[in-house]
Amino acid sequence: MAGALLSVLALTLTATGCGGSAKTSAEAATTTVVDRVEPLTDTPRPRLPVTVDSADGTRVTVRKADRIVPLSGSLSEIVFTLGLGDRVVARDITATFEQAEKLPVVTRNHDVSAESVLSLRPDLVLAEETSGPSEAMEQIRAAGVPVLVIAPALGLEDVGPRIRAVSGALGVPAAGKELTDRSEQRIAVVRKEVPHDGDRPRVAFLYLRGSASVYLIGGRGSGATSLLEAAGAVDAGADSGLTKDFTAITAEALVKAAPDAILVMSKGLESVGGVDGLVKIPGVAQTPAGMERRVVSIEDGVLLNYGPRTDQVLRRLVEQLYGADK
Repeated sequence: MAGALLSVLALTLTATGCGGSAKTSAEAATTTVVDRVEPLTDTPRPRLPVTVDSADGTRVTVRKADRIVPLSGSLSEIVFTLGLGDRVVARDITATFEQAEKLPVVTRNHDVSAESVLSLRPDLVLAEETSGPSEAMEQIRAAGVPVLVIAPALGLEDVGPRIRAVSGALGVPAAGKELTDRSEQRIAVVRKEVPHDGDRPRVAFLYLRGSASVYLIGGRGSGATSLLEAAGAVDAGADSGLTKDFTAITAEALVKAAPDAILVMSKGLESVGGVDGLVKIPGVAQTPAGMERRVVSIEDGVLLNYGPRTDQVLRRLVEQLYGADK
């Protein structure tokens, strides 16, 4: 996910068709999929040691990769898809896919437990720029554990670089190239299926956590723009002039954004009572999306990862956005 959204997720965790082909609320809000990653066919063998660049400006030497701790769901997904999931000994709370679900949770993004991480005797910790607090990260480094920070994912162009950064650190660069090629080819196939007739639908990305009273609309930097544009849509929040990554939802902001459809995370939609609850949020019912109940719902743990399953995310977005007209 984008760094901005990781910050929002950390805070809250701790405290259809457009243009006449809209799906009903039940159709648009439910997408039953098996939450699994698809590892490469051949399991690679790491060739270590390697010394690689970390996104925090340091150089990190990785001598072993038998016990890996990725500090985000996105990084876990890459390691598992490379075929090295049997080496992962812990997970972040956002690693929700089936192969990782039984691993112990040692971090909730901005709430890394250094003690829990170190108790698992890791050879390598893979971190996001948002991983913290800084005291916990320094405690892990002080214990002699290599910590590699991976540059954040903000759009489709980051899929390959993130895969290559992780695979390079694990000593499996050839597998990284294979996975990058596979991921980018699959994304390209989906993009070719996007309808190009008619006006581009305007889609607002809303981040919702009803239990924490968090209701935000994404603007520039939310991480959703690249995905929406790949689906042939316009990011309504960014296009309406919202310069911050996320802004508290107001009726005025929604009316100005004038979305034809609303993109939400599935658990966020559930937290506000589904589509019925969504349209009760001030301003939503006054938008074209609210009036037509045009909602696109995609799983929290994968929506903005920009990783090996982004083609699946894009396909679900396209299918729900255009429906039978696709």
